[in-house]
Amino acid sequence: QVQLVESGGGSVPVGGSLRLSCAAAGFRFRESCIGWFRQTPEKEREGVAAITVGQGRTSYASSVAGRFSLSTDNVMNQVYLQMNNLKPEDTGMYFCAAAKGCWRAFLAQSVYDYWGQGTQVTVSS
Repeated sequence: QVQLVESGGGSVPVGGSLRLSCAAAGFRFRESCIGWFRQTPEKEREGVAAITVGQGRTSYASSVAGRFSLSTDNVMNQVYLQMNNLKPEDTGMYFCAAAKGCWRAFLAQSVYDYWGQGTQVTVSS
């Protein structure tokens, strides 16, 4: 059974940092891509960052490049999204998603097969 469980969300002031975790199980982790997406009631869900687990290739949305970074723990089957210098516009529900047999770090939602339940990030000014 595929499981993706996000954790690490919370409330931080502008300029603060958070590290989100995505714990994966039930599929070939090293042959997958893991993407992070965020959504607010006012905006459609958007791709934030993605990584090919086996090769470590990454992609970042322009709005987060230089502030967010991805890493993986291939023993524990986890992906981490380190978020620094957070801004109010980073507020949203953050979801991780997995794409099977993925060779490129896509930010498009349609690529992803499995989704987690999300973790809330709130950045207050």
